Amino acid sequence: MVRIAVAGGTGMVGAHVVELARQRGHEPVVLARSHGVDVITGVGLGEALEGVDVVIDVSNVTTLRTDVSVSFFAGAAKSLLTAERAAGIGHHVALSIVGADAAPEGYYAGKLAQERLIEAGEVPWTVLRTTQFHEFAATLYVTAKIGSMRVAPRGRLQPIAAHEVAAHLLDLAESEPAGRATELAGPREESLAEMVRTYARAVGYRRRIPTVSLPGALGRAQRDGSLLPRPGAILGHQTFDEWIDALPDA
Repeated sequence: MVRIAVAGGTGMVGAHVVELARQRGHEPVVLARSHGVDVITGVGLGEALEGVDVVIDVSNVTTLRTDVSVSFFAGAAKSLLTAERAAGIGHHVALSIVGADAAPEGYYAGKLAQERLIEAGEVPWTVLRTTQFHEFAATLYVTAKIGSMRVAPRGRLQPIAAHEVAAHLLDLAESEPAGRATELAGPREESLAEMVRTYARAVGYRRRIPTVSLPGALGRAQRDGSLLPRPGAILGHQTFDEWIDALPDA
């Protein structure tokens, strides 16, 4: 049995990590404000890490602003690594995103800052880059609008199931620190715009959703394939269509 602290253990991936860790016979420790731990300020962090063997960081912030993303991910990384060093923890596992260095702005800028701090730190580490989750379509369905009109951004993605990411993170946590792990991606490439429209239909939205091109480096990276996995990536199993079919309202 391994005592595993999960930063962001109540989130989309974190909740899967915690549940799977229990199923594998480990003792998960949730690092979240709802459990009395703030990974940014460090409140409650030292006490929570007592007796912990490995930390999995899947803490997250939803933002398109570079300053907000960098502040959150760099702040969380610094706080965690400092507390881990003091606690003598021998393995820090972090979730990052494929293509972070191809589109170093907005959300991706924060992940890149996080990676650099981990690599430069004193705690042995593993960083896993994955592609976007299937749930990204749901996020864009809610947030991608021009006025009151929903839009679907152009893009090429290879989305992965969140529960498969959680299982892979646990595999890495059960192993020795590996530095940069092999990228993890979904089983096939998808059109981001079609993902958004497919999700919209699945939840009962019947209006037209036009396709748009997002500006800047991120928009270009989405369109030119820079956010697709590199050759040799490990591929998951659940397709986006299978994820859609499993939705409660689908």
